Order: sequence, then C-alpha cells, then structure tokens
Amino acid sequence: MNPDHAAPPAQPPAAPPAALARQLGLSAAVAVIIGETIGVGIFLTPAGMARDLGAPFWLLLVWLIMALMALCGALCYGELAARFPAAGGAYVYLREAFGERTAFLYGWMALLVMDPGITAALGMGFSSYLGYVVPMGPAAAKAAAMAAILIVAGLNIVGTRQSAGVVRGLTVLKVAFLAFIALMALGLRLGDLGHFTPFVARPPEAGSLFGAMAGGVVGAFFAFGGWWDVSKLTGELRDPARNMPRALVLGVSLVTVIYIVTSAVFIYLVAPQQADSGEAFVAQAGTLLFGASGGLIFAVIVMVSVLSSLAGLLMAAPRVTYAMARDGLFLPSFGRPHERFGTPARAIAIQALLACVLVALGRFDQVLAYFIFITVVFLGLTAAALFVLRRRGGPAPAYLTPGYPLTPLLYLLLVVVLLVLLAGHDPMQALLGTAVVAAGIPVHAMLFRRQAR
Repeated sequence: MNPDHAAPPAQPPAAPPAALARQLGLSAAVAVIIGETIGVGIFLTPAGMARDLGAPFWLLLVWLIMALMALCGALCYGELAARFPAAGGAYVYLREAFGERTAFLYGWMALLVMDPGITAALGMGFSSYLGYVVPMGPAAAKAAAMAAILIVAGLNIVGTRQSAGVVRGLTVLKVAFLAFIALMALGLRLGDLGHFTPFVARPPEAGSLFGAMAGGVVGAFFAFGGWWDVSKLTGELRDPARNMPRALVLGVSLVTVIYIVTSAVFIYLVAPQQADSGEAFVAQAGTLLFGASGGLIFAVIVMVSVLSSLAGLLMAAPRVTYAMARDGLFLPSFGRPHERFGTPARAIAIQALLACVLVALGRFDQVLAYFIFITVVFLGLTAAALFVLRRRGGPAPAYLTPGYPLTPLLYLLLVVVLLVLLAGHDPMQALLGTAVVAAGIPVHAMLFRRQAR
C-alpha cells in the first residue's frame, strides 16, 4: 500500500463535557430542604387552617398526615437517588423508569413554568415584606423583587460551595428566629393556654369537618412543598448513596417539628378565631411579642425566611435544565459547567431571567395555579418509578426504601387523595395545565428527539 495514500489516522472520540464537582456535604443538603421548604407559609398558613378546622387536634392531625406523606416520599426519593446519583433529581428517575419523553415533559414544565413561577413568587414575597420596612410603590416593588432574584442567582453562579454556605447561614438564622419566638412566648408567658381548649371538640358554628380537612391537607401540602428539590443536587453531593437518604429523612423530620411547634406557639399567642387573615394573625402575634415594633420585626424575619427559600430553589432547580441539556433535550451549552466557577451558570441564569419576566408581567400566581395538579402527578410518577426499577432487577443500591412496598403505596395513596382534592376544587385549572404540558409531546418529537439520539 502506498504510504502517500494511507488513510488518515482515526480521531479520538470527543471527551464528554465535564460534570459538576461533588463538593456538598450532609449539612448543606439538609439546609436546602429546610431553607426551601419553610418559607412565608409557616407565618400565614396555620391561622387559616386552625380557624377552619376549629380545634388544635385537627390541625395537629393535618400536619402529621402531610408529614407522613412527605416522609414516605423522602424514603422513596432516597432509594432513587442511591440508584442514580446524578444531577437532575426527578427528571433522571422519570427518564430511567418511563423513558425520555416523560422526563422531557417534566423538565420542560419545570423550566418554562414551575421553577421560574415559584422563583417569581418568592421574589415578590420578599419585596412585599420589604415594603413594610421601606415603603415603595408597585414599580419599585417589582424592581426589588427582580434585584433579589438576580443577586441570589449571581451568588449561585459564582460557586456551589459559596451558595451552599449562604443557604446554610440563612437557614440557621431562620430556625434561630423561630426558636427565639417560641422561647420568648413561653418564657414570658405572653399567651394563653386556654386557646388550646377544647382540644378536639369543634365549635357548633364550624363548617363541615371533611371540607376543613380537605382544605387543610392542600394548605399543608403547599407548606411542605419543595423537600424533593434537594435530590436535584445528588450529582454534587459527597457519598450520595449514604448522604442523600439521610438528608431527606432528617430534613423532612426537622421541618415537621418546626411546623408543629411554630403553629402551637402562634395559637398560644393568638386564638385563630380572633384574626380574619394570616397577615392579621402574624401582626397580632408580633405585637404581643415585640410591642409596637412587632410588625416591622416580623417583616424582617419573613424576609430572611423567603430569601432562604429563594436561595435553596435557585441552587437546586436549575440542575434539571442542566441534566436535560446533557441528554440533548435542550441547548448543549446549558449542559456544560461554567469554565471558571464550575456551576450550571446558564441554567441558573435562564431560570432567574424567566422569573424576572414573570415578575414584570405580574402573572405568575395565575400561571402557577394551572400547573399545581400536573406537578403533583409527576411527584406520584416519580415514586411509582421505584416499582418499575425494582421489577427490572439489577444490582441493589446501597440504600433501599424501608417498608417497601407499603411505603411507596402509602405515598401514592396520599398523592391520589391530593389530586382528587385539587381537581375537585378547580377541574378546569387541572385540565388546562395538563393539556399544556401534554402539548410538549410534539415539541419533543420535532425539536429534540433527533438531537438526543
């Protein structure tokens, strides 16, 4: 063979894009769960729930039911994270169990609607309480919300370890505030134990117990919402098969204790029947605790709480977009870590920018309402993935769900109950949200399926 006509040497295959570094520990994961889950809801939800339920026992029961649901879900997510210790959380588990299209629909909804919508809601929640400290008009409130979103997003872009430190610090401060409120209320005997009596019997004027329980369960679900987001950080957690299950169980358990104790302290301070709204309830509690400055002090506490939730969300949620891009289901550049910071900078930036657009338009509350139902459907599908993956066999992960199959079955039962309540409350919202997500099927077929292959 003539060497002048020899075939050129084969080119080595292109190296895969760099992955995110495993630099987070157990405490950071627990902080993300507590930080993101406990937002403004803990200050506003207990009053309405207690007033509708009519007696402290039923409020405690609702918290325990939702805690049981969250704990069962956390145990399932723990095994899924141990099986697939990669960034993306539910997106990865749905892909492995049900295929690329189902995972795409979840990721597409999260990217375009849920994550930016929740980010916008948190930003506006922060600015609305900032308005108690620094009075501002509607335009200034929107500017403050966007500034908070962009600053927190920038911190997450600069470094995962740095943003984890911010989340951890804000979470510790938030829990310390709540503990201080409890100790001050009890230590100075500022409340009345008579607010807990009767403990079980409901007043004659109370409405239907079934309706009150249904509303309470939905409210408690929103209060617990977000614990699952930490699984999106599995690809950056050290020893994920061991630390992620522990973080999920520990985080959900601590959130449950904080909710029950804080609700009890608020009822001790103010009888729920004395407040027309959650805001009035908080204002009265603040006055009892801190006098005339109570509203201002509580506004600062709520701002810290909301910032903690915003930091946790912007740290975890963009990992879904990052994982989609690495699978070829989004622009490839979004699946590459930042050359200098090693973070999914583009995924964080697009979530923050879309959230700012929603803040400017002022339509995020209405948009979010349409997608709550389908989001709960995906939560149920994620737990159901455990049955599919176990049936396929293969090597067992380092962590297995305790009580399987009863644990995921109980979780799915509670998910079905929640779906019935949500659909019964507004069937048109549930139907339209589901239809919009289903419209992503042709988008996947036309734009990304060939690229992913």
